Amino acid sequence: MKTLYLIRHAKSSWNIPGISDIDRPLNERGYNDAHEMAKRLRKKTLSVQTNSFGAIIVSSPAIRAISTALIFARTFNMDPSQILLHPMLYESSSKNYLSVISSLSDTQNIAFVFGHNPIITETANLLGGTELVGMATTGIVGVEFDALTWKQAISSLGKMTFYDFPKNEGA
Repeated sequence: MKTLYLIRHAKSSWNIPGISDIDRPLNERGYNDAHEMAKRLRKKTLSVQTNSFGAIIVSSPAIRAISTALIFARTFNMDPSQILLHPMLYESSSKNYLSVISSLSDTQNIAFVFGHNPIITETANLLGGTELVGMATTGIVGVEFDALTWKQAISSLGKMTFYDFPKNEGA
């Protein structure tokens, strides 16, 4: 079984004039939401020990995505230096997201992928059979696949097992 968590980066700051898009940092709300969402996901997956099940974090190289991934890594007691940065997750397509996911090592049963809208929502819809309109910043979609490899996983329809976002009142 493979489990994929697609996570949209947290809220970023637009207050720095002249900064390039890739370099935009998180704003205060973004940091707060990232900590909250990482805690919520950790609580929901408490029985899953990320290290013993072989987990990996892959992030877009955008500062806001990396910052979000770092917060999740710390919350899940994963080594932040092991976060893989993948340029195909920035200004990309769902085809590229699927390519990145399919290339993951099959020794990793859990993958956390940090990216951007609208592509992260499109990818969640493709893999989880969902019809989400747009994931909120720091939104998380969890998809499970009855597959032994990541290549098998992306070529089959998974089952959405988790969906949450910061303003979700039921969480």
